Amino acid sequence: MATEGAASELIASAERKAAMAHARFGYETDRAERHELLADQARTQALREMHLRIARMHRSTAACHQTAARLQEDYVTRLTGWTPRRGGPMPVFMSGVAAACGTDSAAVALIGASHDQLALAASDEPSRAAQELEFLLGEGPARDATNEARPVLADGSDLFDRWPGYGPAVAELGIKAVAAVPLGLSGTCVGALAVFDPAQGVADAGPFGEVAEALTRSMILGPDGDPGLYGATDVRAEVHQAAGMVSVHLGCPVTDALQLIKAHAFAEGSSAHSVAERVLSGELRLGR
Repeated sequence: MATEGAASELIASAERKAAMAHARFGYETDRAERHELLADQARTQALREMHLRIARMHRSTAACHQTAARLQEDYVTRLTGWTPRRGGPMPVFMSGVAAACGTDSAAVALIGASHDQLALAASDEPSRAAQELEFLLGEGPARDATNEARPVLADGSDLFDRWPGYGPAVAELGIKAVAAVPLGLSGTCVGALAVFDPAQGVADAGPFGEVAEALTRSMILGPDGDPGLYGATDVRAEVHQAAGMVSVHLGCPVTDALQLIKAHAFAEGSSAHSVAERVLSGELRLGR
């Protein structure tokens, strides 16, 4: 069970990260202002444009650090107001991410080189269930956002038209709209941020992309990053380990074994992780 001591450690870590993000925001802002001043003093148009281009880069980085600081501070606020004596689970970092995106439900999916989902962090059970469906069915907003390297938005009947399996399944969870944006840096995609039933206009507005960029550059890939998002990330290592075991048992490719695990989980309405645990313990032996 989570304790106040554990919460205090998380608060201290988040406060430290927020302070560093603020410091980096200040540094990048100062650099931007310096190049804007140099642009005003430039003697040629080419030199002016160069300084303005550099200034825009520093402004963008500064905004990223500012958003990261706000997310960390929000997490501190949520943890400070929590106590195990009141009941309920300890707040997770992703709940603040969801709020910043105008919803209660958001999830981050991290992917490997082959775009397989390697880890998941969710703000609540609906977002976790929706992301699990995407993993099992092999279709959905986060998958499209990473494969196509662009934002994805679908609602209403478009959910069913775009994803024949995922659409009806996620609708059964009561979700009416989904959106996702890729998480990438320097041309490399590391995953996607997906939101479910966001407020009108939030998914195609600037803050959604700003939150995604802050997650990527500060929380996941940054020098002070924490890809585990304060222990809230579920790594699918056991699922892939179980796929390797099934592959050996059946003499089939690991990719086929992984699909078998996913199909079994979807058919019985459980998670891939629970199926993998049973495979690894010897309780379950999958066959053709």
